[in-house]
Amino acid sequence: MHSLNLYIDGQHLPAEGNRRFVRENPVTGESVTEAAAASVADATRAVDAAARAFPEWSATGPGERRAKLLAAADNLKARAGDIVAAMKEEIGATEAWAGFNVKLAADMLVEAAALTTQIKGEVVPSNRPGSTALAIRQPAGVVLAMAPWNAPVILGVRSIATPLACGNTVVMKSSELCPRVHALIIEAVAEAGFPDGVLNAISNDSKDAPEIVEALIANPAVRRVNFTGSTRVGRVIGELAGRYLKPALLELGGKAPLIVLEDADIDAAVAAAGFGAYMNQGQICMSTERIITVGSSGDAFASAFAAKVESLTAGDPGEGKHPLGSLVTQAAADRVRALIQDAIDHGATLIAGGGNGTMLNAAALDHVTPEMRLYTEESFGPVSAIIRAGSVDEAVRIANESEFGLSSAVFGRDVMKAMQVAKRIESGICHINGPTVHDEAQMPFGGVKASGFGRFGGTWGVAEFTELRWITLQDGDLHYPI
Repeated sequence: MHSLNLYIDGQHLPAEGNRRFVRENPVTGESVTEAAAASVADATRAVDAAARAFPEWSATGPGERRAKLLAAADNLKARAGDIVAAMKEEIGATEAWAGFNVKLAADMLVEAAALTTQIKGEVVPSNRPGSTALAIRQPAGVVLAMAPWNAPVILGVRSIATPLACGNTVVMKSSELCPRVHALIIEAVAEAGFPDGVLNAISNDSKDAPEIVEALIANPAVRRVNFTGSTRVGRVIGELAGRYLKPALLELGGKAPLIVLEDADIDAAVAAAGFGAYMNQGQICMSTERIITVGSSGDAFASAFAAKVESLTAGDPGEGKHPLGSLVTQAAADRVRALIQDAIDHGATLIAGGGNGTMLNAAALDHVTPEMRLYTEESFGPVSAIIRAGSVDEAVRIANESEFGLSSAVFGRDVMKAMQVAKRIESGICHINGPTVHDEAQMPFGGVKASGFGRFGGTWGVAEFTELRWITLQDGDLHYPI
């Protein structure tokens, strides 16, 4: 079993009172990680270290920040073997998913390195004679980063990369479900030579999370908050951030629709839906949860999709013999089973699916209707719903009646018609003739409605993690009315 400490001010330290918690392998039940369980005092120590390091780090030039971020990308790739093994053990991830996590996270560090010279302002024309008015962006201060377990390397790195590139210091609160994965990425980034206190990380027992998170957000030194996770927890984070007047970037849950128009390439739509619905066992915020077929496309799609779904079986990721691995907990698997059974009980047709324990084969249900929980609830598991629509207008209405609005997709050979449909969908992201699961480091990533607000990625991320200031220079005499 691996043993982990907190990372504060450049040192690996035990938690107050040497408190610990254990993470178990979801497949075997074996204890695989023992991590330090931070207290509020530990969280405060981490923020204090970040606050002390901020003046020096915020004054560093873009070249120095860029060099360290590029070195961090190389370090991350060098630790790929350890990270992949940790993801298999802590969250039941497949090797393919874990390897992709490392690759995209390294790309995010490279993109963040490029952003160091893109933190720009502008000269704004002033009505005052002799006045030069500047709009400039400066580092905000200490950033609190909270990353989830489902794409732990991608989303862990994303939570810290742009803040560091902008000259902020960071305190990362790791996920209770993958503390070793998050510890490994923090080590890889820290070893790039960031000064002590610039990057800090704490782990905590799940029962202590509410108290610790509030203490972190309430701390006056924390100036920005970013959180990726469930909408349920995101509402709590948003309320706390509002109470303490802290800007927050929230990337939350999803119930991504994929609309299949009548002129769609059915084979292409099936391939995209199979990947989008079941990659990482459907435990992705962008996962294709609702497949909305229009008119005559319904029967053709359902028939072809059944064969695809049947081929997507689950097994022990340690053996590497199946395309799907384990769900993160037994409770998650039980919830998916309950959603499937509820849909069947209300008249849906199960076209594929099954499995034991935490390992569930891909499942799909046809003729899903509003009476079924699966119609509205985010499953966050390997199950998708086929919903039949009689027209394009009805398909758009179905897509938009969800509380979520993160990712979406439209399939149709007439791309201009598909573009018109895409514009009507209420989501932060929409892909035409592509899967709902798609992420690139330089893109504006985020959602609307209950999927959150704000954008990670590219220069849009710079805007989230800098302070925009108005500064004037006066040349000449000023005349005042009094």
